[in-house]
Amino acid sequence: MKHLLVLALALLALPLAAAETRPPNIVLIYADDLGYGEVGCYGQKLIQTPCMDQLAKDGVRFTQFYTSAAVCAPARCSLMTGKHGGHATIRDNMEFDNKPISGQKPIAAADVTIAEVLKTRGYTTACIGKWGLGAPGNDGDPLKHGFDLFFGYYCQRHAHTHYPKFLFRNGKQVDLPGNDGKTGTQYSHDQFDTEALGFIRQNKDKPFFLYFAAALPHVSMQIPAADLAPYAGKFEETPYDGKKGYMAHPTPRAAYAAMISKFDASVGKVRALLEELKIADNTLIIVTSDNGATHDVGGVETKFFNSAAGLRGLKGSLFEGGIREPFIARWPGSIAPGRVVDEPAVAYDLFSTFCNVAGVEKAPATDGADLTGLLTGKAAKRPSDFLLWEFHGYGGQLALRLGEWKAVRQTLDNKPNSPVLLFNIAQDPSETTDVAAEHPDLVAKARALWQSQHIPNQLFTFPPLDPAKAN
Repeated sequence: MKHLLVLALALLALPLAAAETRPPNIVLIYADDLGYGEVGCYGQKLIQTPCMDQLAKDGVRFTQFYTSAAVCAPARCSLMTGKHGGHATIRDNMEFDNKPISGQKPIAAADVTIAEVLKTRGYTTACIGKWGLGAPGNDGDPLKHGFDLFFGYYCQRHAHTHYPKFLFRNGKQVDLPGNDGKTGTQYSHDQFDTEALGFIRQNKDKPFFLYFAAALPHVSMQIPAADLAPYAGKFEETPYDGKKGYMAHPTPRAAYAAMISKFDASVGKVRALLEELKIADNTLIIVTSDNGATHDVGGVETKFFNSAAGLRGLKGSLFEGGIREPFIARWPGSIAPGRVVDEPAVAYDLFSTFCNVAGVEKAPATDGADLTGLLTGKAAKRPSDFLLWEFHGYGGQLALRLGEWKAVRQTLDNKPNSPVLLFNIAQDPSETTDVAAEHPDLVAKARALWQSQHIPNQLFTFPPLDPAKAN
């Protein structure tokens, strides 16, 4: 059925009229555990992010953009398929086996990704960095889901070292001599830079989709000396001994800041190459992240850096600090410089958005909304009235954004009747005051939407909403 859908989309797109304008390139640069407050244009004072800051000045910055889930795998599944957590195949991190080529549970063979649909419009596609949704030969193989090139880590655990002994290119192991997993001479993110820039150069004369899924700033705390040098002596430091997990580091604050600045530098490198090749004006660049800043593990100090910008929660939480993300986009001629959008939007919206940008006439149905109007300033509102999260991790959680209101439920694994918390995000963005008792109508609406938007999933059972045990 999936293959028939993709074939039908391809037939609709071919042949392209000779005079038809080439569809724009799409570059999605996706950070790993980058907090809302860890970018200069979102208030960061200690970490230098000049490239993202300039991109925001030259494009648009969203202040209430959300990831689709609070940890890696479900966020990436929703991003790729346009499905929220109530419908997505992957709803939490779950291991497949302990081999670095296998990693996490794969998305389904029937899942249609944005890469598959963009290929029907003639796009060449690449995923470079961290995949986390399958491995070579199984149902989640990125080569089976529309990507012409995959280079990086299939497994999220494998990505916990930035000096791996090997990476993968289209299912084949690529050895990195000189690396032992702890130190080395070949930093994985440098390899990603090289591959990403090479992909752009190779495909400059045709439309391309680059999904640059970086593994920064996810710990372990590892960074080349040259990248660490600008932060040497900048902060008072307590060496991290590594006893609580991940790699030890003598100057963890400097290392963490340097990892974010290195990610930022990649944004600048991609943009500079697009300018050099004279294709920047026909390229939509988006920068965002998979979830909020990590907990204080591996030497990370989120309070020191104000990583969540005063919002409640971190990675793994459906409170704002766990899911509200930086989101910056530039598309010359379509996005006016210096715009700021305060309207809520979510990562599973990008599937429909990219379909519209690429000129896909009959896009597959998704849970997302087309954000093109918000990006370009032609619309003031997201064309859908709610954003929904069903997240099976960290005790089982639900959240719903409805206008200025946000409903949250927690600890559902152990307390299936846990109460609905309600916050007015416009007045209380840090979610300090539960007003559920004052608005029973909104609580009832949230409960009804969570139930109606839930499809049971054999891999990820969820007693609070599954039919036999719904409350």
